[in-house]
Amino acid sequence: MNSFYIILFLILSNTFMTFAWYGHLKFKEIPSFNNLGLFFVILISWGIAFFEYIFQVPANKYGYIENGGKFTLIQLKVIQEVITLSVFTIFTLLFFKEEVLKWNHLVGFCCLVLAVYFIFNKF
Repeated sequence: MNSFYIILFLILSNTFMTFAWYGHLKFKEIPSFNNLGLFFVILISWGIAFFEYIFQVPANKYGYIENGGKFTLIQLKVIQEVITLSVFTIFTLLFFKEEVLKWNHLVGFCCLVLAVYFIFNKF
């Protein structure tokens, strides 16, 4: 599996993960989900997270250099973290309008980009 598909699978995986972890915070706006107990919210989130694993496991399996992929384990993790925060930021700005992206968040994201640079650079 080439790098494009590994990244695509990680993006899809993190999209499902973000909805599983944070989507339930918007349930109060959906009348039929408004009064769900915590147990049912957990079950719904778990069901969504199943799709996260459908993409995450193959991305890591086929992306890992010892399985014929192009990335070391550390590189896969850094890529995943940057994708996670990118997907989370887009999700937050789209679904949680009251949240505001501030300058310190942008500085933190720049630090992550620097982390990717240093992780992938061979000194």
